[in-house]
Amino acid sequence: MKIREFNLKDYPQVFALWEESGLHTGRSDTFESIKVQIKRDPDLFLVAEEDGNIVGVVLGRFDGRRGWLNRLAVAPGSRNGRLGSRLVAEVEKRLIAKGCEKLNLVITPDNVHVQPFYEKLGYTLEELIFMEKWLV
Repeated sequence: MKIREFNLKDYPQVFALWEESGLHTGRSDTFESIKVQIKRDPDLFLVAEEDGNIVGVVLGRFDGRRGWLNRLAVAPGSRNGRLGSRLVAEVEKRLIAKGCEKLNLVITPDNVHVQPFYEKLGYTLEELIFMEKWLV
C-alpha cells in the first residue's frame, strides 16, 4: 500500500470512491474544481494506492490559519486496516510542517457513524452552526 499525492489522472477513481463511500459530491468535486484546488495544496490531497487501484483518499486544505480535513474515504474492502488513520496522520504531519495548529472537519448528519473514528484520533465535538453561500 502506497500513500502518495493525488494527480489529475486519479480523478475518475477518486470520484468513484467518494460516491461508493456515500460522500455527497457536488460542484466542489468536479474535475475542473479539483484542478483549481490542487494548485493551492497539492501536497495535502493524498491517495492510497494498491495494485494500481485507489483504495483511499483524503483532501487536506490549509488557509494559512486553520487546516481542514475533507473527503476522507476508504474502499469497503480496505476498511478496518487503519488506512483511514494513516491518511489522516499523514495530512496532520504535513499540516504541522506548514505551521498549522488546528485542524477542522465537518461531518454531515447522514454520516454521523464516522464520529467515533475521529474521536479515537483525538478529535472533539464542537457545537457550531455551519453556514455556507455559493458565490458562483
